[in-house]
Amino acid sequence: MSPVASTSQQDPPVMNTELDEVEPPRLLPAKSWQHFVAGGLGGMCGAIVTSPFDVVKTRLQSSLFHEHVNVGGGTLALGTAPRAVQRGLLWNFVETGHILRDIYVNESPRALFRGLGPTLVGVIPARSINFFAYGNGKQIIAQNFNNGQESSWVHLTAAAIAGIATGTATNPIWVVKTRLQLMQNQGKESGSFASGSLRMIGRIFREEGVRGFYKGLSASYLGVTEGTIQWVLYERLKSLSQSVDGQGGAGEWLGMLASAGTAKCVASLITYPHEVVRTRLRQPVPENGIPKYTGLLQTFKLVVKEEGVRRLYGGLSAHLMRVVPNAAVMYSIYEGILRWGA
Repeated sequence: MSPVASTSQQDPPVMNTELDEVEPPRLLPAKSWQHFVAGGLGGMCGAIVTSPFDVVKTRLQSSLFHEHVNVGGGTLALGTAPRAVQRGLLWNFVETGHILRDIYVNESPRALFRGLGPTLVGVIPARSINFFAYGNGKQIIAQNFNNGQESSWVHLTAAAIAGIATGTATNPIWVVKTRLQLMQNQGKESGSFASGSLRMIGRIFREEGVRGFYKGLSASYLGVTEGTIQWVLYERLKSLSQSVDGQGGAGEWLGMLASAGTAKCVASLITYPHEVVRTRLRQPVPENGIPKYTGLLQTFKLVVKEEGVRRLYGGLSAHLMRVVPNAAVMYSIYEGILRWGA
């Protein structure tokens, strides 16, 4: 019987070996790096495709261009804002096309991609950090606090943590990008995006110190709500589209694209004013050395008092024209890389 007993005892060690591969605790889930790579690549492609709309959005959000209108100067990018208020929301989309045309003609085609250098420098790590923190965070939170099951509150918590980490790490890059996009009449200047960014970094450091690189951080933290809403909606809409299609393939991918675009659109409409406030806080310091916008609440109140509530939605049309296709491109690349590496 001993030979029989010895053979019967050979199965448990195999099972123990399998369990040993699962039981040791991991700091991060397996293949956690894929979220980092996929997020960075998706963000990079989306940013390049939609960069011209980002330039228009930043200009329409800023008060500098509206101030130039009052003194009688400027291009269409300066002069169209008052007409947008009079003609309504649909005109804003027409206005965006006019501004793109005028930037191309009056400044240079390259001006449509002004700030793309720091944008890519910011987008790649920002999306990498965000997707890495969210993709792995939701698994860790689910495993430790929700019996391994994902739910809306798991998605919400992971998205909030990812948004705070991303905003803190990349705020200096967005300050540089905003300053570059607010520059006008730089078409004659030579030099690459890298050299322009380096000059701007030196200028901010000389004039404002290290704190200058963290202007708008409070508004960025407020903007965490946008990313949180977007992730929760995306997860929910994606699961609904998958349950309806059920077979995968083209239908599932179309549902994923629609989910990404819809989630971003809804989140942007709800939280857009923080974008305007953040841009105002990141504007260059005036020549008198006294900044007009000094804090989150102060900026909200001042914009509403001087320009009305509608100005909190300045540049919304250009923003939506940028972020909706951006989200579709970014999430499709992200999901594709995750599935390819599975």
